[in-house]
Amino acid sequence: MSPPEGTTEVAAAPSVPARRPEDKRVLAMIAAARFHGVELDPLASNAPRPGSEPARLAEWARDNGLSARAVRLRWSHLVGETGNGPVVALLKDGGAALAVGATPGKDVVFLRDPSAPEGGRPVPVDQARLEAVWDGTTVLVGRQRVAASEESTFDLHWLLRLLGQEKGLARGTLMAALVLSFLALAGPLLVMGTLDRVLAHEGYATLTLIAVLFGTVALYEAGLTFAREHLLLALSTRVDVRINTFVLERLLRLPIDYFERQPAGDTTHRLQQVWRLRDFITGRVGTLVLDGTVLFFALPVLFALNWMLALFVLGAALLLATIIVVFIPSIRRASAKALVAETRKNGFLVETVHGIRTIKTLAMEPARKAEWDKRVADSTSLRRSAGLLAVWPNVLGIPIERFMGRGVFLIGAYLALVRPESIPVGGLMAIMMLSGRVSGPLVTLARVLTDLEDIKASIHQAGEVLNAPPETAAGGGGVRPRFTGALSMDRVSYTYPDAARPALRELTLKLEIGTMLGVVGRSGSGKSTLVRLLQGSTRNYSGLIKFDDVELRELDLGHLRRSVGVVLQESFLFRATIRENILAGRPHLTMDDALRAARLASAEEFIEQLPRGYDTLIEEGGANLSGGQRQRLAIARALVNDPRILLLDEATSALDPESEALVNASLRRIAAGRTLIIVSHRLSSLTDCDAIAVLNEGKLEDVAPHATLVDRCATYRHLWLQQKARV
Repeated sequence: MSPPEGTTEVAAAPSVPARRPEDKRVLAMIAAARFHGVELDPLASNAPRPGSEPARLAEWARDNGLSARAVRLRWSHLVGETGNGPVVALLKDGGAALAVGATPGKDVVFLRDPSAPEGGRPVPVDQARLEAVWDGTTVLVGRQRVAASEESTFDLHWLLRLLGQEKGLARGTLMAALVLSFLALAGPLLVMGTLDRVLAHEGYATLTLIAVLFGTVALYEAGLTFAREHLLLALSTRVDVRINTFVLERLLRLPIDYFERQPAGDTTHRLQQVWRLRDFITGRVGTLVLDGTVLFFALPVLFALNWMLALFVLGAALLLATIIVVFIPSIRRASAKALVAETRKNGFLVETVHGIRTIKTLAMEPARKAEWDKRVADSTSLRRSAGLLAVWPNVLGIPIERFMGRGVFLIGAYLALVRPESIPVGGLMAIMMLSGRVSGPLVTLARVLTDLEDIKASIHQAGEVLNAPPETAAGGGGVRPRFTGALSMDRVSYTYPDAARPALRELTLKLEIGTMLGVVGRSGSGKSTLVRLLQGSTRNYSGLIKFDDVELRELDLGHLRRSVGVVLQESFLFRATIRENILAGRPHLTMDDALRAARLASAEEFIEQLPRGYDTLIEEGGANLSGGQRQRLAIARALVNDPRILLLDEATSALDPESEALVNASLRRIAAGRTLIIVSHRLSSLTDCDAIAVLNEGKLEDVAPHATLVDRCATYRHLWLQQKARV
């Protein structure tokens, strides 16, 4: 029997009214946040305690999507900040005031008591009166701005811009390299002086001077080399930190369905290409830039000594570059194929690690090894082909490199024999030494061009992950109201991409605060889809989903997920202690919060029986805990933030009867003061719900208490009798 036309309401006992906080610091933060469109909840578990330190107040605001920092301000700075919105001035007695404006002459600020009724007139206060009760401690609150780097496309230009953000270190490194390049000319020129002046004229005084210059230059080179390497290490370290931060932020912002579509091994291998790009920029390219500075000084000197030999050096370098350019298209294609094969191989390996229990259970080792051997052979063959192509430019370039050093010397010797006045012996030695200095960066440049094709393929691979559309692009920066637990859905429909029919169709339902609702239906009826929509995993649905009076698509995604607790059928536990797992993602919470959540989830008893209690280390995948214990910890983790809405998606379906009974016995206690939605195919665990919604092929067939559904809903009655017969 279908529900009546219109919205189906599910009622529950009225919730307890919220207690008004008395702490003025908390009230001041609430008022400042409200000015910027964010509603801070003083009763949430992450709210600061009365009399909290300034840093804790700022952290609370940041947790709720604001930009906030605790600072000490002078009078002049306080006056200036009032133009950006209310400023929270923390008083010496533990109270707080809101600085909301200043007079044009900036000799008076207007303060408002945060505990006074809204709309009250602020009080003018001069500098002397304020500084008698205020020591400058202030919390500045503003809207959170999205960093430009978070929205930019990941490519080679992005990394170059990242290097540009470290202008100070880059400038210092480059200056040290320039001075070193200038000093590098001293060796060849001093050798030339020794041969042309000391030996020719037996100038002992000149030899002594040259020896002193040699020693002085060596000392300067040692000191500057240390300075350059120190600055380069600092630069590469800071770039490495920025890259690591960027990669994880981008990864965490990807939608859940991205990870469902892409193999984990494929994703991890693609991300590993980022480090190849980093090593290329800070390694090969960094060396090229630093060593290439010698060209600014060596080339002019080389032309001054003998323009003909200088042209020989440049001509050889141009020929080498031409050889490399010819091979670039072939290297590009071979590198791309090799990288794809390497990605498939790595994805297979990660899948094998994740599925090792199934592999051993089904004795699949021979089949997996055969497939692995095939993928290794493909990857090795393609990588070998790409490597051979990259070797050819280097092999063909060896004679040219040798000519740039030894050949130039031989040509110079011939010129010295034919025309002794054209080039002295000392000049010839200097030219040979300088040609090595010039040819080194030019050869490195040619090899960088070869490596660049391989790096471009790596950039493309990593970019397919890092440039994927993030879910927070639609869900970030939304409103952050305080949730009370009311929930309504009006004609909600959703169709998965490439699906033939909708997963949900015209679903209309309204839940009052504190409702305990069960959701049942056959496989494919839309139960899990409903949970995904309520989590904000996708916003491409039609109709309206409202939490209280705010549509889901208007909510900030992070705020939504902090306010709605979710327990899945297979909840992942981290390799950490029990306490750390319960408080995961909530570092501001205390042990008392963990104890409260564990008690609500009926996990306290088994935790206290463990040898180390809450400090017991959970092994990977929770292998040292039973299924029921893992699930109760997952429920405790969902409850630790005291959410007003709790979703249980088949949370007890994998449990043994005893563990399921323990969890079900806790549900009424858990449901007190919050809205509870339980998706389950075990109807016996839903009989105590206020109502049960029956889904059938994506449509809401009926919603009523258990006894009513048995009488009037054919689908529910069939499921109930079917499960009862099994018992």
